[in-house]
Amino acid sequence: MKQEYRSLAVAIAVILIAVAFTALPALAQQITGVPGSPSATTTITGKQLPAPDPKFGGVIKDDALQSKPWWAPRIVPPKGAPNVLLIITDDAGFGVPSTFGGVIPTPAMDRIAKEGLRYNRMFSTALCSPTRAALITGRNHHSAGFGVISEQSTGFPGYNSIIGKDKATIGRILLDNGYSTSWFGKDHNTPAFAASQVGPFNQWPTGMGFEYFYGFVGGDANQWEPNLFRNTTQIYPFLGKPPGTWNLVTAMADDAIDYMTRIHQTDPSKPIFIKYAPGATHAPHHPTKEWVDKISAMHLFDDGYEKLRERIFENQKKLGVIPKDAKLAPWPANMLKPWDQLTTDEKKLFIRQVDVFAAYAAYNDHEIGRVIQAFEELGKLDNTLVIYINGDNGTSAEGGPLGTPNEVAFFNGLNMLPAEIQLKFYDVWGTEQTYNHMSAGWSWAFDTPFDWFKQNASRLGGINQNMVVSWPARIKDKGGLREQFVHVIDVVPTILEASAIKAPEMVDGIKQAPIEGTSFLYTFDAKNAKAPSRHKTQYFEMFGQWALYEDGWMLSTKVNRAPWEVVGPANPDPLNNQVFQLYNLTKDFSQTDDVAAQYPQKVKEMRAKFIAEAKKRQIFPMDASVAARIVAPRPNITAGRTEFVYTRPMVGLPQGDSPFILNASYTFTADIEVPQGGAEGMIVTSGGRFAGYGFYLLKGKPVWLWNLVDLERLKWEGPDVLTPGRHTVEFDFKYDGLGAGTLAFNNFSGVGRPGTGTLKVDGKVVDTKTMPKTLPMILQWDESFDIGSDTLTGVNDADYQPPFTLTAKLNKLTIKVDRPQLSPEDIKKLEAAMRNNKMSE
Repeated sequence: MKQEYRSLAVAIAVILIAVAFTALPALAQQITGVPGSPSATTTITGKQLPAPDPKFGGVIKDDALQSKPWWAPRIVPPKGAPNVLLIITDDAGFGVPSTFGGVIPTPAMDRIAKEGLRYNRMFSTALCSPTRAALITGRNHHSAGFGVISEQSTGFPGYNSIIGKDKATIGRILLDNGYSTSWFGKDHNTPAFAASQVGPFNQWPTGMGFEYFYGFVGGDANQWEPNLFRNTTQIYPFLGKPPGTWNLVTAMADDAIDYMTRIHQTDPSKPIFIKYAPGATHAPHHPTKEWVDKISAMHLFDDGYEKLRERIFENQKKLGVIPKDAKLAPWPANMLKPWDQLTTDEKKLFIRQVDVFAAYAAYNDHEIGRVIQAFEELGKLDNTLVIYINGDNGTSAEGGPLGTPNEVAFFNGLNMLPAEIQLKFYDVWGTEQTYNHMSAGWSWAFDTPFDWFKQNASRLGGINQNMVVSWPARIKDKGGLREQFVHVIDVVPTILEASAIKAPEMVDGIKQAPIEGTSFLYTFDAKNAKAPSRHKTQYFEMFGQWALYEDGWMLSTKVNRAPWEVVGPANPDPLNNQVFQLYNLTKDFSQTDDVAAQYPQKVKEMRAKFIAEAKKRQIFPMDASVAARIVAPRPNITAGRTEFVYTRPMVGLPQGDSPFILNASYTFTADIEVPQGGAEGMIVTSGGRFAGYGFYLLKGKPVWLWNLVDLERLKWEGPDVLTPGRHTVEFDFKYDGLGAGTLAFNNFSGVGRPGTGTLKVDGKVVDTKTMPKTLPMILQWDESFDIGSDTLTGVNDADYQPPFTLTAKLNKLTIKVDRPQLSPEDIKKLEAAMRNNKMSE
């Protein structure tokens, strides 16, 4: 009887498991082990995430001896599901890697190409956050709320930098289907207003399905001293290390290798998903000296950027990664000075700039190679799907024609620093002393065979990346070339198809929006090497520049703004106020022959189709502004507040969640107690070496300092050392301008205006200065707002070195911000000026 009873119990358990995980055909569900035993596993339909808990399948009597225990089976992916290593580099155009004809050595990418496939039509969105949102959700960037980067988000569904709950990421889908999931490097998909320790953390990697995160939050980071997080806790592994000895590019490879090894040793059967997103080659370009010396010794760039472009172009034809009849557009001499017209200083500076960029790219690929090699050493590479995407957009030109030692200056409209001034940074270019970017001439060359750059969504130089893919267990056409149209939204459905996991219909009780990408798994088979692209139609839009691809044809708006032109009135009607161009990419690989005049009806049809896409994908309202959106109001924890009170030290509050004082009047008042023997240290600071402010005691004297993008420092200082006892030190600033409200009228007249600062001690004025210009847009974004000490870099190395802890007792710090309000008369004038601008256009 007991045996029959047990057999019946097992049968019931099997039935209950099947009921609990219904939706796939019976044979599709894969169960291992004895149902109910601790070792049992099962796959799930994936229709609903998380999968509902199965009913208890054992037997419960009054006593344990008569009862039958039962364990819910562990959820595992389908048999044969591969590990996935998803690599995406930053700000790298088609002509950067040696794999696709570039002169910069990228042996790790070469290795994957040799073992797998090369793709020459992988497309991005033209900008960082948007591409990354599309990559992890399988939806278009506007559909996912990322029409622009998170630091420029605005209060519209396509632009709010919030990935909706109806768009579960690939991390979440794989996690709930039994994968270990992780994210290393750049996280540019957490809203800037949700990046503090207040949270919420649902838009951090750990809240979007990635169990483990090691990286930085934001668009870029100082690779020597980054704002680094493990999960949601800020960490400082570089503290105490000699300058130039610790670098995030190596550290994140180390951490990824440690992670995958720990997971494998703990459970070798569990597949791993890693999103690997290094900061390279986004500015600042921060390679190690070893790599700079290696590249400099190769003399790759001595004959200038035009010759470099020609060399890359010929290499690409020899490799067969572009057609033999592809053309190069003329060099844009009216915008980028030809090499032979540069001064000696400019040539010297520009070569240094590009050597450091190339070293950064090569260094980054080397570290990626270490991660790939670790998969092999664990015996996992054969069943690992490696997707290595070169660039989340084209090469960045945000350094402007001359480059810059400080990218923060670019975002504040300062991007034409003469070479003779920049040469002062020659010996430290790429070290912790610079936040460097290179001349846009190199960027144009690194986008070969295309033209234009990152940000330019209507040109292939901004959106046509390249990619290599390997999966030894599946891909046998080693070294093959694939020319099908592929977009970053296609990566999620490809990974799901490769792992035999279905996209969920419900996640956390919320119906999921359809995945908008198309799997390119079909291209893995040699028989489909020349198969037609299955991804037929794709729109592009960024900052009011837009395009539509349809089955080989591409409608593009003519570029009307260089990427370094960020300050100034924007195109008021980006949908219609355009010059339209048409290209047949099946015959014109590099987008050089405009045939719009020959096919006016085609232009009309494709414009209509773009509008249909715009309505469907949350592209409206279109906005061509760039810098203006940096200071747009957002729902951060400071929104609506004019007074902030702090009673004890705290550090690490990011720029997006700290008091914003630009383009406003403000007062900082600190109530402190100086001990016997005097005091020094930081009272409050925001920003760092490359832009910011600090209020501190220096050798006992109160100081307020403005660091104006590392080009100038303006200091207010009390003449006397503070005596022991209680004091009130105050800095009051009166702003002379209309404020950021003018930006709503496409007018920059209210920002970056002068003002007068007054330093007081115990109510007495001790120093007054007028600032002829103020920062209009942003402080150093990868540095935080700190009270009582200074994390990462300081605002003035000549005065102190972090942490510069305050040795006085802080009783209270009060900050009051008085933002200018536009009067009815101001509004009338601004409206009239806006109308006049529209009429003149």
